[in-house]
Amino acid sequence: MAGVQKSLRLPPETMKEIEQMVKETGQDFSNVTKDLLQEAIKMRRCPGILFAEGTGGRRARVAGTGIEVWEVIAAYKSVKEDFKRLQKAYHWLSAEQLKAALGYYTIYPQEIDRLIEQNEQWNDERVRERYPFMRSSS
Repeated sequence: MAGVQKSLRLPPETMKEIEQMVKETGQDFSNVTKDLLQEAIKMRRCPGILFAEGTGGRRARVAGTGIEVWEVIAAYKSVKEDFKRLQKAYHWLSAEQLKAALGYYTIYPQEIDRLIEQNEQWNDERVRERYPFMRSSS
């Protein structure tokens, strides 16, 4: 993706942290910094959302849970966007946590729709193909 080049002054401790992430991820400085800034902007725009590393990379999650935003939105769509039914489905989450996920989706629908679509592509055949050790031995 083409970007705009800007000069930026960072405190030494911030540089040290970013350089450590560069070593750990194998990405270049520019990409690590860009990703950090994008996540920071998204978290500022959507209080109650954070980013965490998972099996599919870094994704938006509801703060205080391991639940990814796309999971909440997929459930919301499955209950025909009925908030009360969503609350019953995720009874252990507060209304504020659910609203944080809905708010994130309002701002970043393409990101979440893409993740939902990726998840919907999984079926038994694809799982067996991707993970042959899961086939029954009989």
